Amino acid sequence: MVPFVPLGNEALAQGALDAGVSGVYAYPGTPSTEITEYVQRSAEARAGAVLGTWAANEKTAMEAALGMSYAGKRAMVCMKHVGLNVAADPFMNSAITGAHGGLLYVIADDPSMHSSQNEQDSRFYARFALIPAIEPGNQQEAYDAPFYAFDLSEKYRIPVMIRMTTRLSHSRADVLRREARPQNALALPPNPLQFVLLPAVSRRNYAELLARQSDFERESETSPFNRYEDGPDTSLGIVACGIAYNYLREHFPEGCPHPVLKIGQYPLPTTLVRRLVESCSEVLVLEEGMPLVEEMLRGYPFESEKVHGRLDGRLPRAGELNPTLVGRALGLPLEPARFEMPPVVADRPPQLCQGCPHADTYRALNEALVEYSKGRVFSDIGCYTLGVLPPFNAINSCVDMGASVTMAKGAADAGLRPAVAVIGDSTFSHSGMTGLLDAVNAGSPITVIIVDNLTTAMTGGQDSPGQGHLEQIAVGLGVLPEHVRVITPLPRQHDENVQIIREELAYEGVSVVIARRECVETAKRKRKADA
Repeated sequence: MVPFVPLGNEALAQGALDAGVSGVYAYPGTPSTEITEYVQRSAEARAGAVLGTWAANEKTAMEAALGMSYAGKRAMVCMKHVGLNVAADPFMNSAITGAHGGLLYVIADDPSMHSSQNEQDSRFYARFALIPAIEPGNQQEAYDAPFYAFDLSEKYRIPVMIRMTTRLSHSRADVLRREARPQNALALPPNPLQFVLLPAVSRRNYAELLARQSDFERESETSPFNRYEDGPDTSLGIVACGIAYNYLREHFPEGCPHPVLKIGQYPLPTTLVRRLVESCSEVLVLEEGMPLVEEMLRGYPFESEKVHGRLDGRLPRAGELNPTLVGRALGLPLEPARFEMPPVVADRPPQLCQGCPHADTYRALNEALVEYSKGRVFSDIGCYTLGVLPPFNAINSCVDMGASVTMAKGAADAGLRPAVAVIGDSTFSHSGMTGLLDAVNAGSPITVIIVDNLTTAMTGGQDSPGQGHLEQIAVGLGVLPEHVRVITPLPRQHDENVQIIREELAYEGVSVVIARRECVETAKRKRKADA
């Protein structure tokens, strides 16, 4: 078939479509968002009635994908690494239920925290759950991965993780497509108790999962994603995981002089690892993220001195790898400017867009709070997090999705008056509603400001799950209707907005102020589309 030049995320999405996926579920989060967007734009997906949908959060997305797998269809769920924390409950338990139709968990990690609050490594989750994981090293492997992973999933009736990273997700390369295969037919599980995790069933399923670990390792030994490459210089052996193999090849385009074990499937292929470790004087582990493989090769309590990587300082403990870091770890002489960022590329700190409604909300909030001491505004993940920066300096926390509401509640429990939460409309739908219910049940004196720009703006303008229902949701959760207020964040309404916020700050109970104005970027796109 004709090659195309996709982003890594787009290659994976097209691979899933060609491999017969029936449903793709996701919550948007960089660097994973383009996978689902590609499916939603795809004419092939529409022709095949492939569902590509945003869920309220990662947990609900994963549970929906599990339900599609239960019905015999191939399903895929996509999220960024911190989203897997939200979905950890169904993730861990689905390893025990197993799958019926092929089931893939695509997790996009973000080393160096380009747009995330941590750089956790999802391979640990796969190892924790005892499920296989695929780590593509380039765009072609990202395309091929769903074919292989769906087959592996259906062969062993197990979910399979595909781990992406930022640099692979957001870079392009030629990809050669395969012939597409049909979707699965609807079919219920032959074992009616497979998905019923009563203790008796769970114990039996878990025993089966443990018994399959040797099968998973055997699959890794012969996997097309794992490869042993001989080299004459055995003073050093190199383990290169995922995209780190590309960084190695940057230095040795004609072939590495050292033995190399390319890793793209887990659990680790023990036979291949043993061959490298026993035949080489020293071993360098190149892996994007945390030192999972390095720790396993070192053994407990890390007494091996022949294994090098992030733990001994040969590579930085945190952040992305790149060809320069790999070259330094290999002790290679580097051309000074070959892999460095050119000086013309200057750092640009993020800021709210010109005309952003959040700016007017923060101006009103700051003025309403001027009579109180600082340090009482809790927030979380979204464009509005930029309110921490000058000139606003308006928020005092950003921990995780939904934490604004529950941290404000906890601070109020400690006696802080007033305590304020600032949360976006999409984040409120994702994980703010349960916190608001806790606050209502406790009668907490907090003011929740929902900055409603009518979209999930930070990840590109996807639909916001609670759009059009925020007032009803707040009242339905128990907030008194007279304390659910709507303001329009515009300069001409500044004084009125300040007064409304002041009134709710003074209220000794739960109040919700919805600051509603459309995101300027989505408004621009709509005007352009209508022109």
